Amino acid sequence: MKNLFSALLLLVIVVVLAMNCSRNQIVKPKPLPSSVHLSLGNPTDALQDPDDADNFLIVKPQYALSYDKAKGHANWVSWELSNDWLGDTDRSDNFRPDPELPANWTEVTPSDYTNSGFDRGHLCPSADRTDDEADNSATFLMTNIVPQAPELNRESWARLEAYCRSLAERGYRLYIVAGAYGTGGEGSKGHTDRLASGVVVPAQCYKVIVAVANNGTVADISAETPVIAADFPNVSSIVDNKSWSNFITTPAAIESAAGVTFFSNLPETVRVRLRRKRFDPMDSNL
Repeated sequence: MKNLFSALLLLVIVVVLAMNCSRNQIVKPKPLPSSVHLSLGNPTDALQDPDDADNFLIVKPQYALSYDKAKGHANWVSWELSNDWLGDTDRSDNFRPDPELPANWTEVTPSDYTNSGFDRGHLCPSADRTDDEADNSATFLMTNIVPQAPELNRESWARLEAYCRSLAERGYRLYIVAGAYGTGGEGSKGHTDRLASGVVVPAQCYKVIVAVANNGTVADISAETPVIAADFPNVSSIVDNKSWSNFITTPAAIESAAGVTFFSNLPETVRVRLRRKRFDPMDSNL
């Protein structure tokens, strides 16, 4: 009888443990969607998981991004740029909330930026998506927008955007990541950490560009492939009338400052070389 009781007790314990394991089972995240815009990697290992509210992955036909719910803007946006994306479509200017955010999340609207002293600054530029109306319109979703000092958005940042398009027009295929980090910038109404709506004003805005010649692909990227990395203070008085070349740095420096990892899909020997590169406009074939 004693042996029977012990056996039954052991069976109950096994059943209870099995039930607990089943309840607490870790659900594997959904596999990352295939996207040309993530060809070089996912800088923060973002997932399409609403519980990961500070690093929520959204992948669109036009670009991919990691969104931070608390900040109200993207951590980064990545996209491919080649001449195929360029055309004669007009700028749509239809800023609006992104319907791909989880339904219970607060929507950032265009009016959140009104009279704030900061521009609605594109990460993936409108002018990089002029092949058709839908692609251009997608760049005006508020998940692609960050508060930028007007002198940054309209001057050095815009000039680097234009330089990238000039490379695409010359037959380069670009893989670009643009992002924002830190808190507190200076717009036309002075310094602030947040807009009135609560959207965080970033301290820095960066861009990292890998330029593959002859309309090549990721397979053509080597340790010799040109890389441009620029990190801009989101401060009117610092960036005003400055060239983007004043803010050149290395991808490694941005990785350290912003907590991101670039080029993770490339062979490690290539990644190590690219992340250390510092672009020299005077000594470049670009």
